[in-house]
Amino acid sequence: MNKSYTVLISLIVALGGFLLGFDSAVISGAIKGITTYFEMTDAMLGFAVGCVIFGAMAGNLVAGPLADRFGRKNVLIVVAALFAISASWSAMATNYTEFIIARIIGGVGIGGAILIAPIYIAEIAPPRLRGSLVSFNQLNIVIGISVAYFSNYFLVDYGDQSWRWMLGVEAIPAVVYFIALFTVPKSPRWLIQKLNKVKLARKILQKIGGEEYAEITVNEIQRGLAKKEKKGRLRDLFKSKYATIMIIALGIAFFQQITGINAIFYYAPTIFEQAGGSTDSSFLQAIVVGLTNLIFTLVAIWLIDRLGRKPLLLIGSSVMTIALVMAALAFNSAKYEFDESSLRKVDDYQIFTTLTELRGNTYDNQTALFEAVKPKLRDDQFMEFKRSHVTNFISINASLVLVAILLYVAAFAISLGPVMWTLISEIFPNKIKGIAISVVGFFNSLVSFSVTQVFPWELTNLGPTWTFAIYAIFSFIALLFVYRFVVETKGKTLEEVEDLLIRT
Repeated sequence: MNKSYTVLISLIVALGGFLLGFDSAVISGAIKGITTYFEMTDAMLGFAVGCVIFGAMAGNLVAGPLADRFGRKNVLIVVAALFAISASWSAMATNYTEFIIARIIGGVGIGGAILIAPIYIAEIAPPRLRGSLVSFNQLNIVIGISVAYFSNYFLVDYGDQSWRWMLGVEAIPAVVYFIALFTVPKSPRWLIQKLNKVKLARKILQKIGGEEYAEITVNEIQRGLAKKEKKGRLRDLFKSKYATIMIIALGIAFFQQITGINAIFYYAPTIFEQAGGSTDSSFLQAIVVGLTNLIFTLVAIWLIDRLGRKPLLLIGSSVMTIALVMAALAFNSAKYEFDESSLRKVDDYQIFTTLTELRGNTYDNQTALFEAVKPKLRDDQFMEFKRSHVTNFISINASLVLVAILLYVAAFAISLGPVMWTLISEIFPNKIKGIAISVVGFFNSLVSFSVTQVFPWELTNLGPTWTFAIYAIFSFIALLFVYRFVVETKGKTLEEVEDLLIRT
């Protein structure tokens, strides 16, 4: 078994995950800059952040079929080019529309990378290493997130338009990925399935695991293909024999995003500012979030082929629920105090003058605060107060908020984060894999887009308490879903998984 060669291939392909993670998190540092430069409302900001997921939906829809037709490797090369174009263009954008288009192009790259990289790795990896190697993609995603937070921290004071540097630096790893992809082989399963190039596939498999492994794997691939008479289509996904597979895939795809992970990653500094932190401390805390994500993703890679997929999902969703409840309780116990120190932080003179009437007052929750402030301000001033000034008055156990967020991220990193992509790369048979992966990926992105789009509105109108409480409820439902529906795939070949899940 040439483990080092297989690991090297997987690491190169998984660089797409690095770009995905970097692209996802880097916007968190640019939020203030782009909001000011493009004069955004809450809705415009939500779309500017979430439109990358809108683009990912398009990438999800086309990536699977294109990968089936032209090969996994070729699609990933195009993905790398899209990342480079998006990073450069978004950094140079001069108007809101141009910025959105550039972000959507990057989203198409995300949609392709998040689906095709795990498929490629699953198809070249030996069964006993598959879970760990597929998790390389998730590992690179979290490394990308961590690097983005570090990059934002060091660039935040780099001039009046530091956000341009934050977004543009992504072009460098994108070009490296583009070049590196030319060194990896094509998927042996795709070569046999699409081109019937058995000799070339066998040669690649021999380099991965030796002659005996190559012969066994080629025979299994051909045995699996012998069952299929024609290429799968969208309507095939609704056949009763695939019901179990689709329930698992769509359910996990839904709960991975509805529990709020991208809201945390995209708005981490904003959340910590809601807890009363300064800009610098909020960026530093975001770095801690990224590092926590990285460390526990490494734990997941170590455990996924030892403990299994389902146990990790059960443990992770349980701890996520507890952490989200902690965050909701922390914000629920916050108080809002109008004293000299907090009032001096308001930099809008008209708002400051009006709010001095409330000097000495304390409010036990955000609802009471807004009820007291709203009658005293114009509608535009009240919106500005909710977006920019409410954090000046909060008195909260910020340490509890940080611990809750870190616990939540750690639990996600050992469960729904890496396990979802491992599962969906394993459970679909070759006949419907391309179209099924695209449909599930599109659904996952749709849920993610909805969460990201709504989050600024939730923070402004519902407050952080109810926002985190809603995520906690969904996390608990996710726990029940995993217990009831998810099956274990650890240690099984892709063909054995197919036999286990398809109803005959």
